[in-house]
Amino acid sequence: MTLLGRRVPLPLVGAGLVTAAVVALPAVFVLAEAGGVGWTQARALLLRSTVAQLLGSTAALTAVVTAFTIVIGVGAAWCTERTDLPAVRAWRVLVVLPVAIPEFVSGYSWVSLTRAVYGFGGAVLISTLSLYPLVYLPVAAMLRGRDPAQDQVARSLGLGPGAVFRRVTLPQIRPAVLGGALIVGLHLLGEYGAFAIVRYPTFATEIFTEYNLGFDPGAAALLSVVLIVLCVALLGGETHLTGAARQARIGGGAARQATSVLLGRLTVPVVAGFATLATLALGVPIGSLGYWLIRGGSTTLPPASIWAAAGHTLTLGVAAAAAATLLALPVALLAVRHRGRLTVLLERSTYLARALPGVVVALALVFFALHYLPIVYQSAPLLVLAYAVLFLPLALIALRATLTQIPPGLAEMGRSLGRPPISVLVRVTLPLLGPGLAAAAALVFLSTTTELTATLLLRPTGLQTLATQFWVYTSGLAYGAAAPYAALMVAVSALPTYLLTRRIDSLST
Repeated sequence: MTLLGRRVPLPLVGAGLVTAAVVALPAVFVLAEAGGVGWTQARALLLRSTVAQLLGSTAALTAVVTAFTIVIGVGAAWCTERTDLPAVRAWRVLVVLPVAIPEFVSGYSWVSLTRAVYGFGGAVLISTLSLYPLVYLPVAAMLRGRDPAQDQVARSLGLGPGAVFRRVTLPQIRPAVLGGALIVGLHLLGEYGAFAIVRYPTFATEIFTEYNLGFDPGAAALLSVVLIVLCVALLGGETHLTGAARQARIGGGAARQATSVLLGRLTVPVVAGFATLATLALGVPIGSLGYWLIRGGSTTLPPASIWAAAGHTLTLGVAAAAAATLLALPVALLAVRHRGRLTVLLERSTYLARALPGVVVALALVFFALHYLPIVYQSAPLLVLAYAVLFLPLALIALRATLTQIPPGLAEMGRSLGRPPISVLVRVTLPLLGPGLAAAAALVFLSTTTELTATLLLRPTGLQTLATQFWVYTSGLAYGAAAPYAALMVAVSALPTYLLTRRIDSLST
């Protein structure tokens, strides 16, 4: 098979198609369910005032939170990578750590302290503080890996720091900014737990309600179709804004230290801003957890073993990280090494499931398992597959970013020596891709250990994770009983967060 004048290995194409087919199962399920609803009923359901309100609330939240995460993420990345910010190493860790705190745990922390966070304002606050690291991480990584020569030339021509950032730096980091913003937007479309806690209605919360309380699969499927349309719009917008331009370097070249921008009189306000951000994103959740751990509390709910839940969480997280990374690898190779309309379409299709609530993905897999493979119903492998489908885009972004930094000539040289494609992949590409594989696995593991809705529906009988047991106690308003599970969840999530931070630091060596 040839693509853009180059031969594409058929096994790679086949593996990519298998990944796309697996990830497409939830969308196929949703479209099939929606197709079973008559046109008259569908029109009546979609034209309800409730749907318009949900569309407005979901769109408003997505737009505002995405904008805030871009401002905070890009601003923090520029300050830590391009200025003489005091104690910069400490701030680099502190601005990333909030990603280790699940969004619904952050929501629980705020709600357990004050009711003022209910509604739109609370949803924006909690989501922004939880998700801005998803923009910071790729932007900081790209700033760390950029050759600062163009910035220095611009300054020598008389441009100030602000003009250099707008005219030189920002256009070059645009792919990282848009990639992070895309993940934030897709996450917001499918998030349930945090918005249920702060009582802010979105399509995801309504879909969960329709499936679990109203048990109206037709209405839920139609609402899910709207989410798919919104997802396609986000993907199209990101592709259009990113453009066709690609940056490439033949090699790492000689290490060159960027000249730091002197903050001067802005040092105190900038440090105060970082301190405020750390207090809101880390201090409040950790302080709240500490308060409830000390205070404790009684509950009439049945007790559960926190260590058994932790063991299940770790096992499922490792398995999902391996599965998602393996599934994402062929898609990343096709998208970067054999880029064309078909491979771009293949890559874009893998993002669709990320915009769907976990309950929809879970029900889709339950449907296909019951009809075609009953033996996996209510099994751990089916739950791991759900995690892989939900979080494959995170692995794909990490792999794609690393692949773009590996000179394609190395693989072509290996093939010119008579090595078969699989040998070149194993002996040349994969060793160079090692940091990307680690980052991909860390991102998926981090998301898996905090996943809630799909786990509630797909977990085998008797299996509890830290997230599900935490949800059981918080649903019963037993905040003291829930606190140990939340604290251990944060501790478990800290490891992949540390690895991600180390990944950025390694770019400077």
